[in-house]
Amino acid sequence: MSARSRLIVLLGPAFVAAVAYVDPGNVAANLTAGADYGYGLLWVLVLANLMAVLVQYLSAKVGITSGRSLPQLVGERLGRRSRLTYWAQAELVAAATDLAEVVGGAIALHILFDLPLLVGGLITAVVSLGILALQTRHRSRTFEIVILGLLLIITGGFLAGLVIAPVSATGIAGGLVPRFADTNAVLIAASMLGATVMPHVIYLHSSLGRDHAERTGATRPSAARTGTGRSGATTRARLLHATRIDVVLSLLLAGSVNIGMLVLAAAALPGADGTDTIDGAHAQIAAQVGPVVGGLFAVGLLASALASTSVGAFAGSEIMAGLLHRRIPLLARRAVTVLPALLILAIGADPTEALVLSQVVLSLGIPFALVPLVRFASDRTLMGEHPTSRWLIVAAWTTAVAIIALNLLLVALWWGPWTSTI
Repeated sequence: MSARSRLIVLLGPAFVAAVAYVDPGNVAANLTAGADYGYGLLWVLVLANLMAVLVQYLSAKVGITSGRSLPQLVGERLGRRSRLTYWAQAELVAAATDLAEVVGGAIALHILFDLPLLVGGLITAVVSLGILALQTRHRSRTFEIVILGLLLIITGGFLAGLVIAPVSATGIAGGLVPRFADTNAVLIAASMLGATVMPHVIYLHSSLGRDHAERTGATRPSAARTGTGRSGATTRARLLHATRIDVVLSLLLAGSVNIGMLVLAAAALPGADGTDTIDGAHAQIAAQVGPVVGGLFAVGLLASALASTSVGAFAGSEIMAGLLHRRIPLLARRAVTVLPALLILAIGADPTEALVLSQVVLSLGIPFALVPLVRFASDRTLMGEHPTSRWLIVAAWTTAVAIIALNLLLVALWWGPWTSTI
């Protein structure tokens, strides 16, 4: 097998994680940002994607080098009560994720087939369960291939409009300058950040890295019986190299989709009526750019919902297994996590607003995943012969501090004296 073929075989897990970066929550946040502020918040997406590359690589590296997932490592260091509390917040994040995915799927099916939102939500949940069933130790590669196929559909669906829409190069350049137009822009920026650097996929990528190391014989001797000796160390080094490429390629693709959505909204939606909802934005995209592009957008939204809700449910399962050492049947987990989304659809709440606010919840959950991740990645004993470089550690802590600061600002704006202006 050639070196290129060996590298291709080692790619895949990061593309599963990348699906979470182009979920329906991203659609809602990016369309809102582009419609309300034009290209003004483009810099948030660029910065968030750079953060995501760093975070996802560190997550995968921790799983590969330690032979354990991030939830497992956290669980080993917490007492029972602290572990239950930590698990509860992680499950809240997973529920917020599922809310965005199921609601997004319901909106897509309503656009495509005029189905009631509740029916569309149920269909999304059931189909995603079938996709999730592919994720077993014996068929994990099949799951990766299916998710990659959906990711390609998402890319085509969301970027098709850029071929026709009159994009402003000057506007794009101006949008790379960091600034907030008003307090509401901070809320939307936090929503974009929560939709891009997602806590559940930080947990998940460490599990994917651990499993990938086990399959390739790269696990450390202290973590498992496989991968011992010089051969295991060589395989582990090769896998880490492939992981860097995997993460950069997958998140370059996901970041391009996110930026494309915002740019499309900035080019086609400013000043248009009804762009405060996804279905309204779709109607305006179809009117401004054409019904074919509108249809492709809806197909991309559906593929996004199906792929990301499968990945989200998988992440929830890994969180529970790592922290509580328990697994529940997929059907039971799917039923529990999907209930909040179906309830929102049943009571007739604004689905797009629910999507955006769910991303704010995700943003608030990021530090609980990110801080332990950076601490473990900085632990030379845990990292063994593959310690994290000092500049990566500094960049990771800088990222964590910046995200926490934005979250604190978000809380101050949300409950503070400016609440009425948001």
